[in-house]
Formats: sequence, structure tokens, C-alpha cells
Amino acid sequence: MSRLALMIGLAFASPAALAQDFPVDPPRAPTPVGPPPPPLLAAPATEAATAELITPFQLLDRFVLPGTRQRLQWRPPDGLGRGEVPSPITVVHGARPGPVLCLIAGIHGDELNGIEVARRIGQEVDPTRLEGTLIVAPIVNVFGFTRNNRFLPDRRDLNRHFPGSRTGSIASRMAYGFFNDVVRRCDALVDFHTGSFQRTNLPQIRADLTHPDVLEFTRGFGNTLVLHSPGARGMLRLAAVATGIPAVTFEVGAPQFLEEQHIAPAADAIRALMHRMAMLDSEAHAGGEPVTTPIYQDSSWVRTNAAGFLFAEVELGDQVKLGQRLGHVIDPVSNRRTEIVAPFPGQVLGKALNQQVLPGYAAFHIGKLTSEQQAVLEAAAARADASEAVDEDPEERPDDEAGREDERE
Repeated sequence: MSRLALMIGLAFASPAALAQDFPVDPPRAPTPVGPPPPPLLAAPATEAATAELITPFQLLDRFVLPGTRQRLQWRPPDGLGRGEVPSPITVVHGARPGPVLCLIAGIHGDELNGIEVARRIGQEVDPTRLEGTLIVAPIVNVFGFTRNNRFLPDRRDLNRHFPGSRTGSIASRMAYGFFNDVVRRCDALVDFHTGSFQRTNLPQIRADLTHPDVLEFTRGFGNTLVLHSPGARGMLRLAAVATGIPAVTFEVGAPQFLEEQHIAPAADAIRALMHRMAMLDSEAHAGGEPVTTPIYQDSSWVRTNAAGFLFAEVELGDQVKLGQRLGHVIDPVSNRRTEIVAPFPGQVLGKALNQQVLPGYAAFHIGKLTSEQQAVLEAAAARADASEAVDEDPEERPDDEAGREDERE
């Protein structure tokens, strides 16, 4: 019995008592697997910064993944585009965060140069190297584009109806739909145009320089000249600026033609802009001295005083002196010749193509170079006096100045 009691006592002995008789070694660290770390490799002093999450970009009820390019389609509201090809929209969503830049063209269906500039940039940008998002709408007015015509089917100018109205005319409804579907997603906007009605424009940026954010935006286009212009009611760039989106008009050449001599420098200007906005890291634009942007505050269209055939004697970009002959008009019936001279010195920013004209037709657009500071001061003064506003391209045809459409709602 005494031996049995001893065995039972050992079975129920405390762990502490057993530990005294049978010591247990402490647990060992697991044996490392794989090669040892390289020598002199210091651990980071702080935690590594977490990369910013890039989410898909949403537009027109579609999602574009980071680092990809996607082609979308936009149709006017209320079935206005029934039977028409939809407007193509290219979205290039970068692999890294950044601003949203919109390139808009084809608001006037016969202005082909801007369409090609926007298309070219939208296809060449590498989304894997882009910081931010590029939205390209090269043909907004498909109605006019398919007919090589400036206007919409109701003969209205789409660029006089922004931001539009849900219950207005065809132009107002179309402007409303595009503005809310696309434009409101932009952080900055470039609207491409050309001269109107057989006129051509030297590549130039038109902007209201009284807005500080717009003025800063114009500094990104390299050596492309900038013309202060308050614009006309209903223009896309005015509606965009009114909602807080810096916007400019980029005039490029003449309508109905593809002019590579104007398309190429305009495309270069957009590449320079994207570099300045830190969207592209291009060696072609990196480093070097900052480019001084030519600023024009004063400009005026010189009009003809006779009917007949117009013959220009100056080219786009030419510097002209006071009283210099710009061209002449020949009356083919009487053979009478009428000279057209420069009313002040400046540079030829735009001109009418050689054609038949009537008295009063706008033939040559002359700009006077000024400093940026002076341009801003004079622009502010001009805002207070509407009579000092700089002319946009005249909208009259050479054969019917009074035949402009009635653009009132």
C-alpha cells in the first residue's frame, strides 16, 4: 500500500515540483531558411511611404483602368444624334495621379486642323508613363463634320450656346449634354478652332488674361503667341472658366483643310503644356531656359473698302509697319485697284484667303506685341469698357455680311 500511494503522489505532483527534478530547456528560435542577408544592409529608419492608390477613371458610365487607354462614345441627349455616328471620346488614364486635361475639337464641323491635333496627341501618349488623365474629344459636332459644315442641322453655331439648356434649342440641348457629361470632369481645357469662312489664323492661344488661373495656364504652351480676348457669350471656354476650369481657345490655320505646317507646331505646344503640368516627363522639354510667351493685347481686323478680288501680299506671322501695303482688291469689271494698308505696326495674326469680297469684309488681323504685365493691366481696363474688347474672328461670309444666323434663343 505504501508503494501504491507513492506512485499516485508522483502522478499528481505539481509542475513546479517536477520542473525541479526534470529541468526543461527554453524554446529555441527557428532555424532560418535560405541564404543569409547581404552584409552592410541597414534596416530602414522609417516605414516606407505607401504608394497612392490610383482608382479607375469614370466617364460616360464607363471605368478606365489606370495605365490604359480606352475609346468611349458620346451621344447628344434626347435622341438628337439618332442616325448619326456618335462622337468619339478617348480617355488616357495614367498609371500615376495628376490633373485631368481635356482637348476638345470639332465643335465647328469643318475645322479639321484641331481635330487632327487632338487625335494625334490622344493616340501617342503612353498611359503607363502619364501622370493624370487625358480626355480627348476630337469631333464634338458630328452633324457638321460628316457634312463638312460649320453649323448644326438647325444652322446654329454650337460655340455660342454653352453651357446650354436642357429645354432649349438643338444647339442648347447638345451643349448642355456635352458640358455636363464631359467638360465638368476637366481640371483644364483646350478648345481647338480655326479661322472662319475662308480665313486662316496663325497658331495662337486666345484667353481672358484677367483671370489669374487662365493667365498661368497660358504660360504652358511654349512660344505659341497669346492673344487676350474676352470672347463672346456662349463660347465653351467662357462657360468652362465660369465654373472654375481654366480654359483657352487654340486657333490653328484655316477651315476645311489639313495644314501640316500648322498642325505640327500646335501638337508640339500641347506636348509642352503637358510637360509643364507635370503630366509627361519628356527629355525634349526637360531643362533649358524658360520660354517667353509672346503676349498680344491690342489687335484689330483691317477691312476692305471695295468689292472685287482680294489678293494678299503678306503672310501669317509677318511683321508689318505703319502704312505698309497688306494687299489689294481688283474690281474685275472696271479693273479698278484699291490698296489695303496697315493702320498700325504689328504682326499678321490672321488673314482672309484670296477670294471675292465685298466692302467691309475683314481681310487682315493685325496684333500689337506687349508685355505680359501690360497685357493684364490693359485687359482689366478693357473689361470695364466693352468698347475696347478685342475682336474675335468675324462671322460674316464674304458675300453676305448681313446673312449671319440669328443666335438668340
